[in-house]
Amino acid sequence: MAHGDVKHDYHLVNPSPWPFAASVGAFVLAVGAVVLMRGLTTEEGDFLFSKGQWPLMVLGSIIITFTCIGWWGDVIKESRQGDHTPVVDIGLRYGMILFIASEVMFFVAWFWMFFEMTIYHGHRAEWMVPLWDEGTAAAWASWPPPHVETFDPFHLPLINTLILLLSGTTVTWAHHALQQGDRKGARNGLILTVLLGVLFSWVQFAVEYPEAGFAFGNMGDTTTATVYGASFFMATGFHGFHVVIGTIFLAVCLLRLLAGHFTPQKHFGLEAAAWYWHFVDVVWLFLFTFVYVMPYLTMQGG
Repeated sequence: MAHGDVKHDYHLVNPSPWPFAASVGAFVLAVGAVVLMRGLTTEEGDFLFSKGQWPLMVLGSIIITFTCIGWWGDVIKESRQGDHTPVVDIGLRYGMILFIASEVMFFVAWFWMFFEMTIYHGHRAEWMVPLWDEGTAAAWASWPPPHVETFDPFHLPLINTLILLLSGTTVTWAHHALQQGDRKGARNGLILTVLLGVLFSWVQFAVEYPEAGFAFGNMGDTTTATVYGASFFMATGFHGFHVVIGTIFLAVCLLRLLAGHFTPQKHFGLEAAAWYWHFVDVVWLFLFTFVYVMPYLTMQGG
């Protein structure tokens, strides 16, 4: 049977080294992140790796990167060899949908933090203030905490919102152009989307974040703002990371389009990238509203 004709619509993959390589890379990356932030010691307290060292994290990142290139490269080869039957294509779509759903739940955690603090911070401070020092109690008694200067959402965050909304239209243009057989339109739409993704990341990480010390309390004791600051940077920073991943995803789709991999009938790689990019757009709209605008209006007495 192994050498006979295939009697079913499924694709059984060949033995692959990539799952093992991905596990090794993830382990090295995780240990490297611990070393970078905390260091690694023996039971006797001797340092195996001192805090602030990058090599392990860089090595893990390199392994993960090469694993992604090799693994997804194999998936592309399988598609071009005709192994992605209609049944397999449906499986890929379900897999992408479930992946995006898991990403939604990831961001729910950060939104939950903001909503919980916005609605219940007063009750929490009232119930637990006997257990805290004065600074911690003050930080939880109001939201945003004292001494926090919230970012004006109608400046850089609004600009980035417009950038992402525009990129959502350009990726939709690219997708629909490819469906109609307009390869030039698909190419131009993808180029614009990639450039807008790069622009968003530049505005956020190179322009906005250097000015965002507000989240840790520019006007007073920074210890009173750590809850707000950690929540802000985790939520917006992880979204920014997703934008970087989405930009790379779309750039690879652009290269594949130029190489002639996509046809109007078969282009799930681009379709999946478009789904992911729209997810990034929608998450940003929630971040803009509840992480930028609402705290700002609260501080302004709105």
